[in-house]
Amino acid sequence: MAITADDLPLDNSFAQLPPAFYTRLMPTPLPDPHFVAASAPAAALVGLDAQQLANEDFVAVFSGNRVPARAQPLSAVYSGHQFGVWAGQLGDGRAILLGDIPSPAGPMELQLKGSGRTPYSRMGDGRAVLRSSIREFLCSEAMAALGIPTTRALMVTGSPQPVVRESVETAAVVTRMAPSFVRFGSFEHWYYRDKQDELRTLADYVIKAFYPELAGEPNPYKALLKEVTLRTARLIAQWQAVGFMHGVMNSDNMSILGLTLDYGPFGFMEAFDPNHICNHTDQHGRYSYANQPPIGHWNCYALANALLPLVGTVEDAQEALDAYQPEFARSIDALLHAKLGLASNRDGDREFLDDTFKLMQDNHVDFTLFFRRLGKLQLQAPETDAPLRDLFIDRAAFDAWAARYRERLRAENSVDVARREAMMRTNPKYVLRNYLAQVAIERAQNGDFSEVDKLLSVLQQPYDEQPDNESYAALPPDWASHLEVSCSS
Repeated sequence: MAITADDLPLDNSFAQLPPAFYTRLMPTPLPDPHFVAASAPAAALVGLDAQQLANEDFVAVFSGNRVPARAQPLSAVYSGHQFGVWAGQLGDGRAILLGDIPSPAGPMELQLKGSGRTPYSRMGDGRAVLRSSIREFLCSEAMAALGIPTTRALMVTGSPQPVVRESVETAAVVTRMAPSFVRFGSFEHWYYRDKQDELRTLADYVIKAFYPELAGEPNPYKALLKEVTLRTARLIAQWQAVGFMHGVMNSDNMSILGLTLDYGPFGFMEAFDPNHICNHTDQHGRYSYANQPPIGHWNCYALANALLPLVGTVEDAQEALDAYQPEFARSIDALLHAKLGLASNRDGDREFLDDTFKLMQDNHVDFTLFFRRLGKLQLQAPETDAPLRDLFIDRAAFDAWAARYRERLRAENSVDVARREAMMRTNPKYVLRNYLAQVAIERAQNGDFSEVDKLLSVLQQPYDEQPDNESYAALPPDWASHLEVSCSS
């Protein structure tokens, strides 16, 4: 049975917090809004039909032109550290929360990103552009398909309204979904204002709504800090394992639920370089691929500092934080063993892993293609290595490495078929390369949204072979080396 936007069973648990936590306001309408794309899996999570989202009724609501009957729209306040520097008050400068909607996994908040100015916009215009909205939409859903914790993207709407960034672009709104958009910076906001009552209120809300199992702990705030630290360590290990680079790991972009939050200048590793910086704005490389694990730890320290009045002692906070490094090490070790098809841990594995990445770096090997093709390596048939070997400039170095790899596989009696099946489920064939997104964006900017739909369908099955879509797994063309992404969106 078809439903209208007014039928959405919206609630808003965040709106039950005291008024200091947010500002109630209406979205700013956009002229002539139109449908761009919707995610069927995201829609299904909240009981919606993606095709129905193209109807005028839903386009109006998810462009911010009309507010559904049960919505309680608001924008939240938070603060944060940006590029390691305290930035003070930030907040939802262009995002408005409509409310939360039931799902089998619990309530999911619906948030309009790009819906106009708020009291937290500072010098911004409160808008998002079509380019960045499509990138966030595609990557949110690609990450979910990869099995990585993330906010979701329900749909994108566009408008001819001009928006000035480096050039004049057009406006868009992406409807994001998550159980909560509370960030590390949400806690920092109250700590740096010495508002311990509000700090406790927020922590109690998060524990009750999302970590109820911690309420009975002797020190629930220490337990909260430890659980968030563990989730953050695991999340970043998953990022590293697929070559994902966030680009702006500010403390206000870190989710209290351990989700990938705020897709700005992200990128997926292509020619492997641990020092690669995907964000053109990040001139000092704070958020390079190699720095993501320690920056994740740094952000947990920022959260611990904010929670310290509740946790109690520095020793208790440090004990919670001490969980980060061993959890990250355990997680990344397990993920890398799986990526290499190794079913056991053996002496010398750490050195072998390091040598593998050093060889990849020296040869500028494509990250995704290397691991995907590695799954097809045959123990007794080096002559079939050509597709993998061709990724390397120094073929002799590859041959020496491959001999070591085969020796390591034989040590655990690895079987080709079983190993290949496991590696195909672990190493994606399709990721959101910047050039693929750029092609879809340029067509969308000319009114053709078909490539957004096509690319989304490919990315939603990243581990499948998809023989008809081989071109989406190809090495980037030469022109792609000139693409740059920055914080401008």
